[in-house]
Amino acid sequence: MADLLPEHPEFLWANPDPKKSYDVVIVGGGGHGLATAYFLAKNHGITNVAVLEKGWLAGGNMARNTTIIRSNYLWDESAGIYEKSLKLWEQLPEDLEYDFLFSQRGVLNLAHTLGDVRESVRRVEANKLNGVDAEWLDPSQVKEACPIINVSDNIRYPVMGATWQPRAGIAKHDHVAWAFARKANEMGVDIIQNCEVTGFIKDGEKVTGVKTTRGTINAGKVALAGAGHSSVLAEMAGFELPIQSHPLQALVSELFEPVHPTVVMSNHIHVYVSQAHKGELVMGAGIDSYNGYGQRGAFHVIEEQMAAAVELFPIFARAHVLRTWGGIVDTTLDASPIISKTPIQNLYVNCGWGTGGFKGTPGAGFTLAHTIAHDEAHPLNAPFSLERFETGHLIDEHGAAAVAH
Repeated sequence: MADLLPEHPEFLWANPDPKKSYDVVIVGGGGHGLATAYFLAKNHGITNVAVLEKGWLAGGNMARNTTIIRSNYLWDESAGIYEKSLKLWEQLPEDLEYDFLFSQRGVLNLAHTLGDVRESVRRVEANKLNGVDAEWLDPSQVKEACPIINVSDNIRYPVMGATWQPRAGIAKHDHVAWAFARKANEMGVDIIQNCEVTGFIKDGEKVTGVKTTRGTINAGKVALAGAGHSSVLAEMAGFELPIQSHPLQALVSELFEPVHPTVVMSNHIHVYVSQAHKGELVMGAGIDSYNGYGQRGAFHVIEEQMAAAVELFPIFARAHVLRTWGGIVDTTLDASPIISKTPIQNLYVNCGWGTGGFKGTPGAGFTLAHTIAHDEAHPLNAPFSLERFETGHLIDEHGAAAVAH
């Protein structure tokens, strides 16, 4: 059976029927839900945990993203949690005993206008003050880091420079989910697929369990990690979340020999691209502007993205698109996540990551597990509370959160 494990992930964890009760129930079996279960068991010794997934494990945004990992955000609060996440990424292959193809190939964030340049240089200096590896590259240095990029000055959006984070990179998203699931299962966590939450059981303003398509499950504590569907879950529980859900598209090409050595992102023209381990080009675009829960998007978004990509990378002109897909991103007013207690006692929420969800997977799990275990925020996620939308202590990351905001 060992030889079958990589090709047959269902052998990596058990698929039990739900028990009548758990100490903690986590709603959402994607990367964040699985990471939370893993850190509850590893760091806090809480193993009577169920992760509920309405479909198949990691079938939502976890399998529908472009796998970029970086920590070069502007504000101290963001740099803190994303840098913690990146440091966890660096040790997770050993901790999880699973090679999920974490590749620190660096990320370039391009600047195309003087405004871009000013914002980018400011972010580089802020990163350095926060201990995050960051450099400013001029166009010739950008070309050296990524030889296939067009840095001529006679295109619509000439490359005027870029931020560079050498420790950033990519990982194989579904392998990451399988690694967390396997290790959490080994420590006693129940992973329950095809189990949709349809309601909450409450005693006054305290949650005591969940109603599901596989029966009622009692719970000491409940955590929501449903990404784009978090607002729907919160409404069921009796409170509102300040998030909006949008489709976010991505695509892959046919396979090619290695031509693209790093990750390139451009906020200004809404395109970002890397080359996956097998050889396909993986590209992302901006969000579709309408609110929705569909896992596919409008054609014109992809069309505009392709035009920008071919201008930046003329070598891509002969590539063929193999397939496209969409995820459901949950965006906040300040382009920063929510990892917080809620107005409902013993109910916690992790949402609002926008396009930053995959890179934040270990950091989200680490801090949410602490918040659940101690019923108070970890210092890293304390600033990302629901209360900030009432107090005005926003963490505005629209400049550094990439193309989808």
